[in-house]
Amino acid sequence: MKTGLLQTVATCHSSVIRRELTSRGYANTIHAAYRQLDRPKIRISQRAFSSTPFLCNWLAPKRGHSDKNRTGKPRVRTGGSTKGTTVEWGDYGIRLRDHHRRIPAKQLEIAANAIRGRLRGQRYRLYTRVCANIGVYTKGNEVRMGKGKGTFDHWAARIAVSRILFELKGDLHEQVVRDAFRLAGNKLPGLYEFVRKGDPPVMGITKMEAGKTLQEMHRPSIKLPMDSTAQRIPATTPP
Repeated sequence: MKTGLLQTVATCHSSVIRRELTSRGYANTIHAAYRQLDRPKIRISQRAFSSTPFLCNWLAPKRGHSDKNRTGKPRVRTGGSTKGTTVEWGDYGIRLRDHHRRIPAKQLEIAANAIRGRLRGQRYRLYTRVCANIGVYTKGNEVRMGKGKGTFDHWAARIAVSRILFELKGDLHEQVVRDAFRLAGNKLPGLYEFVRKGDPPVMGITKMEAGKTLQEMHRPSIKLPMDSTAQRIPATTPP
């Protein structure tokens, strides 16, 4: 019946028809049909244009903690990748420089709030380059071994070495940004360094500066003499 009313309302907007249908008790159905007609038709696969950024919670994933994550370690890129080691969106950034860590979401939030508190009243934009998507599970004290990993406790982020955590962009003095990142680094575990936009990337813990190229990094650091390397090559035929 709703489909027929929708077609009737779509084809004819006569007040006589609306009065007749209202007298028969279809007033709510008519209003619902008009709301469906006036509703903009947007494809689910396409996102409507908006000048505001798409806000998402970077301190907890949307999927929840249905599957228990293993402790694991951050991925160490040995193939020569420098992804995530340079400033992309902002003008300044803070980078982890000692070794990989698993940082809880609470500490990341405290560090971000420290940056916002230092820059209160100024025009800037804070970018987060990490997200807490690893679940941490704990068990009580003096519990016997076995019986699973325990219950969910908090979210954490696996941060590899030389990874950018936060970026800042705006009309800010460099010393003010350094002080804000210093406060954030004091709230986080590990050692951090201040980087600018345009600084060379880092492969592992080696900075790609002073004329170093990716091909040179792939070569062995120690050059062996030709005699010693030739003796290692197996011979297919006897001498």
